[in-house]
Amino acid sequence: MSTALPADSVGIVEPQTQHFSEPLRLACGRTLDEYDIVYETYGELNEAKSNAILICHALSGHHHAAGYHSVDDKKPGWWEVCIGPGKPIDTNHFFVVSINNLGGCHGSTGPSSINPATGKPWGPDFPALRCRDWVASQREMMKLFGIPYWAAVIGGSLGGMQAMRWALEHPDEVRHCVVIASAMRLTAQNIAFNEIARQAITSDPDFHGGRYLEHQTIPKAGLALARMVGHVTYLSEDGMGEKFGRDLKSGNFQIGHDEKVEFQVESYLRYQGDVFSRSFDANTYLLMTKALDYFDLAREYGDDPVEAFRHARCGFMVMSFTSDWRFAPSRSREIVDALIAARKPVCYAEIEANFGHDAFLLPIERYLKTFSAYMLRVKEEVARAV
Repeated sequence: MSTALPADSVGIVEPQTQHFSEPLRLACGRTLDEYDIVYETYGELNEAKSNAILICHALSGHHHAAGYHSVDDKKPGWWEVCIGPGKPIDTNHFFVVSINNLGGCHGSTGPSSINPATGKPWGPDFPALRCRDWVASQREMMKLFGIPYWAAVIGGSLGGMQAMRWALEHPDEVRHCVVIASAMRLTAQNIAFNEIARQAITSDPDFHGGRYLEHQTIPKAGLALARMVGHVTYLSEDGMGEKFGRDLKSGNFQIGHDEKVEFQVESYLRYQGDVFSRSFDANTYLLMTKALDYFDLAREYGDDPVEAFRHARCGFMVMSFTSDWRFAPSRSREIVDALIAARKPVCYAEIEANFGHDAFLLPIERYLKTFSAYMLRVKEEVARAV
C-alpha cells in the first residue's frame, strides 16, 4: 500500500500493555492474582479527563480498533469506519480507549497465557468469565488514566452487552451508553449456534481436552469450521446473494465434463475459516461464546428489565439493522421498550441494510450519519463541561 495513510485515519498506532498485580475477583468466585491488559488509545485526553470513550469489542474483535500498526498494513483496525478524525467517534474531540478483553488471545491474559502456578499455558483451566468481569477490568484501566467517568461506553453485539452492564453497575461513571446490534440476552437459537461451533472445536482430534498447546498443535479444522458456522450467521441471505449468488470459483456444469465444481461462497468461507484458525485461540473462542450465552441483563433484577434499567443514569442510543437475524431488531426494541418504561432517555434507529449482523462494521451512510448525530450531542456535552 502507499505510505500515505488516509487523512481521516488515526494513523500509526502502537498497542500498549498494562500489568496489574492487584487480584481481580471474578464472577465465578475465582481470583486472578495478576493479569495483563493490552490496549490502544486514539486522540488526546483533555485536562478535565471528561472526553474519554470506551470501546467494548464484539466476540472476535480486539484492541486494534482503528488506525494502522505500520505503513505496510493491508487493513486498518476493525472499526476504522467509525473511529477517526471527522468520523462518528471523532478523535479530534474524544480520547478513545480500546481494550483486548481478559480471556483474549491478542496479548491480554487468557487461556494461551502461562499459568504462573504451573508454568504451562492456562488452557481449559482458565477461569470462566462473564461480561461483568470485563467491566471490572475495564474499570481498572479507567482508574489508571484517572478518568472520573466515560463520556460514552460504546459496543456492538457482545460489546453492547458490556456497555449496558456498565450503565447498570456503575451508573455514576457513564454519561452515554451506545448499544448497537445487541440484546439483553441470547435467544435459544443463538445459544444453539454457539454450541454447534463449540462442538466443532472440541470434537477436533487435535483439541486434546483443551491442552493442545502442550501437545504443540492446535485444533485448526475445528476452529475453522466454528468460524464458518458463525460467519454465515453474521451475514444475511440477501447480502450473500448479492456478493456471491451461485457464481463459481472453478469448474463448470457442462454435460460430459467431470471437473470438480467449487462455488465462490464455498471458497470464501474456507478462506475465512483458515485465516481465523491461524490467528485465534480455540479456548478463547469457547470462553467468549460461553460468556455471550451466560449474559442476561435482568437476571439479578428479578428478571425484570425495567427494574434493571431503573439503576441507569445515562442517556442511551440503540441501533439495529433490518437484515440482522442473529441480533434481530426486535431484540433492540425490547431494550428500548424497557428503557422507556424505566423513564430513561433513549434514541432508537433501525437501519435498512442487507448485510446482516456484520452491518455495524460497514460504512452504511444512514448508520454513520445517525451515529455521528448522536455523538455530536456527546461532544457538545463534553464541551459544556470543560
